Parts: sequence; C-alpha cells; structure tokens
Amino acid sequence: MVDTILDQFTEAIRQAISRRRPVRIRGSGSKDFYGGASQGEVLDTTAYRGVIDYAPEELVITARAGTPLAEIEAALAVNGQMLPFEPPHFGPRATLGGCVAAGLSGPRRASLGAVRDFVLGIQMMDGKADPLRFGGQVMKNVAGYDVSRLMAGSLGTLGLILEVSLKVLPRPKDEATLQFECDEVLALQKMNRWAGAPLPISATCYHDQVLTLRLSGAKAAVQAAHAKLGGQALVAGEEFWRGIREQSANFFRSSAPLWRLSLPSTAVLDLPGKQLIEWGGALRWVFTEAEPEVVRAAAEQLHGQATLFRGATKPQSVFHPLPKPLMAVHRRIKHAFDPHGIFNLGRMYADF
Repeated sequence: MVDTILDQFTEAIRQAISRRRPVRIRGSGSKDFYGGASQGEVLDTTAYRGVIDYAPEELVITARAGTPLAEIEAALAVNGQMLPFEPPHFGPRATLGGCVAAGLSGPRRASLGAVRDFVLGIQMMDGKADPLRFGGQVMKNVAGYDVSRLMAGSLGTLGLILEVSLKVLPRPKDEATLQFECDEVLALQKMNRWAGAPLPISATCYHDQVLTLRLSGAKAAVQAAHAKLGGQALVAGEEFWRGIREQSANFFRSSAPLWRLSLPSTAVLDLPGKQLIEWGGALRWVFTEAEPEVVRAAAEQLHGQATLFRGATKPQSVFHPLPKPLMAVHRRIKHAFDPHGIFNLGRMYADF
C-alpha cells in the first residue's frame, strides 16, 4: 500500500513536468488560508500516513507526512512526552507534513524553540520525482547544509515531504498560569526582565491590559516561581493557551485582516486596531484595516517584518518582501529542488 502511494506521487509529479502544469501539495487543508493562493492540481498526502518509528527512550519519533498531528500527540502523551514547539492545528485533521511545511509554532516557541529546531531528518521527493533523504534520527547527524530544516516553513515550494523525524521532549511535571493587570509598556518591561531571570516561564501573552504567563517544570520550581512573581492563578490555564494556539480565543474573532508581526521584544507598536502580544514581546498579532504598505512600514521602522496571516483580500505579497540579494538566494534554492517550477506556485511569493 505504501509503495503504491509513492508510485502515485511519482507519476503525478512526472505528469506535471511533462504537461508543464503546477502541482498543489496539500494535506488536510487546515492551513490553506496561510500564504498566497497556490496553483495546480491537488496532490493529496493524507493517505500516506502512519508512525514509522517511535523510541521514547531516545526522544525521537518518525512518521509519514499524512499522519494526523492528533495521532502523533496521542502516542507521545502515553509516554508523558510532547512536541516541544506546541504546533497549532487549525483543524482536527491537521497533518505532520503540513505542520512542518507551514513552520508555525505555538506559545512554547520562545522558551523551547521553533519547528525547524526539532526536525532531525526528512525524506522528500523533489521536482524531478527523485526521492531524497536528509538528516537522520539524532541531533548530530548533519555535515554541510542542514536541508531537512530548510523544509520547515517552505510551504511545499521545494518538494513533497514524505517522512519526518522529530526530537520530542518530556511533558513538564507541573504547570501554572498567572495573570497580572498592567499597561502594555509595563507588560513588555516585565516580560523582558523575567526572560533574563532563572524562571520556568514557558509562554507569555498580553492583551486588553492583562499579562498572562505560564510556568512549566518541576512542581517545586513552579511553586517557587509563583511565590516570587505573585499574580492571580488562572484555573483554566490549559484551555487559555489552547485558545491562543488555535486562535479560538475571543481576541481572534474578528473579520478584519490579521497580521503577524515579528518585532524586537521591547518595541512599542503604533498601529490602529487591536493587538495581542506573545513570545515575550517578539510576536504581535494585529487586527487592522490599515493598508499593507502602512503595516509593513510600521514593522520596518521597528526593524521587524509583517505577514498577512488571514485576510479576505490579500496583497500581491502576503509575506514581507525580501531584499533582492536574499530573494536571489531563494530562487536558486527553489531551482535546485524544483527545476521545472511545479510545486505550490504562488504560495510564498507571486512568481515563486
């Protein structure tokens, strides 16, 4: 069955090359909203699923691209382990391949790392329908350029992800969510000051005059940090962070365009609309009707970048425009993996 599916993938890519037609790589479609509108016939990966290898004692799991994230997380939970980057699902059928291709991380990203930091190895199929394998199942397995991590966040523009090996971590023994009433300037000061202190902070969020943080670790460490910081304990902490991760919290219920800004953690952003701050100040979610040029100018003024995450009408470039030298590098990488230009055209950049 597995070989048959791989044969189908190979044939679909070869047909696309011969007909000079693009291919749209797609899992469950839970992140179809993210990025530009890609072109071509859908190449569905959901049938290529299943956990191939899981070694709890080695903290490594390997699974096929179509494997549901929920299935992977359930397997890890049995052994008290987790995906450290806390990926958003945005749908019950979200897949591992889509998770890696989108490169999105949740509330733990600032404390533990991003998706690409935990990708150990990848098997993929390039734009010539050739199977390629990069990396392996241990951290120190890379000599030269780390191609497996390059696939994280590439949105399927470089090739078809087939299998992924990920490093996992034990779940914290204890967690507590605390809240503090304060203004934005004080919240940013607190988050940056606490980030430099020996505190088990695993997530931060600021919105509507309330700073929320999560403590994770050994029970004694969490209790000691709570006693030191004070704050009001939130009973439904897990539900709160799920709402932030999956964007089901009240803040995200808006029809305005949603922008995702990456900024210096101490920056104070001046844009019309409503804002939610994560990752110790480094990530800003902003609902605003301001023109894309205005949003990007505000981000650039603070030495940051802006991506239109959700919106009814998208500008020519959803992602922040790259400097010409950097775009040239991207084009060369794209051509090396996808010489015929068939994979997910338009998903990252209009002519990419």
